[in-house]
Amino acid sequence: MTSLIDVVFLLLMFFMLTSTFSRFAEIELAAAGAASGGASQPVRAFLALGPETLRLGPEMIAPGELPARIAALRAEDGRLDVLVAPAPGVTSQRLAELLVLLRGIEGITVTVLEGA
Repeated sequence: MTSLIDVVFLLLMFFMLTSTFSRFAEIELAAAGAASGGASQPVRAFLALGPETLRLGPEMIAPGELPARIAALRAEDGRLDVLVAPAPGVTSQRLAELLVLLRGIEGITVTVLEGA
């Protein structure tokens, strides 16, 4: 019985010392709220994310072009609503990479649309 307790203790120490509890990366997500009753309509951009493609409106773009193209679409007050629509077959990793890229752009609000 004593040797069994020693083995369990050694295993417990091994797993406590070798495991990490920090998150590798995280993406902040917020639930969509109700629209405000403001007088002006917000400027919106539509991003269609495919398994191998990225479209901003009707145009195909490379991911490296996205920050400059988004900056060109901003409203006078610097705000922009970006709607992201992932196509069927898009992996969660690809969506996460796009969200990380969009996270680095100031003044935008990102909404991910659900697939049909």
